[in-house]
Amino acid sequence: MSRQLARPVAVALITRDDEILVFEVPDALKHVVGWRLPGGTIEFGERGSDAVAREIREELDAEVVDPIYRGTVENIFTYLGVAGHELVRVYAVHFADRQLYSRERFDCVEANGVKFTCIWKSIADFRAGEALYPDGLLELIG
Repeated sequence: MSRQLARPVAVALITRDDEILVFEVPDALKHVVGWRLPGGTIEFGERGSDAVAREIREELDAEVVDPIYRGTVENIFTYLGVAGHELVRVYAVHFADRQLYSRERFDCVEANGVKFTCIWKSIADFRAGEALYPDGLLELIG
């Protein structure tokens, strides 16, 4: 008998003034759109801070430095009709190349080939009610 396990995830909190770098997460079945920080699965034997750096390197083709652990959010959800469970470790990081902060968008690619775009979005938008996933993340951001 096999059992499902929660997926360990590390995400990057990258800020620019009062904005954070996020990507859109639409769910056509629920008719909702939310936003999420870039990052991904923590591989076996990998530290969360190393996973964040690797994921940003792979997806955004950028280096991040100075990871600061902000906390963990448990994420139990249904996305596109499939149940999921994640333990999301949040790390505040900075781009090693300061010029990247002037970019308005980052065209990204997941390891499975799925393309997505990261943009800067005001934290005030999320405080006003726009969905930021997972629930509880906004409290960690402050």
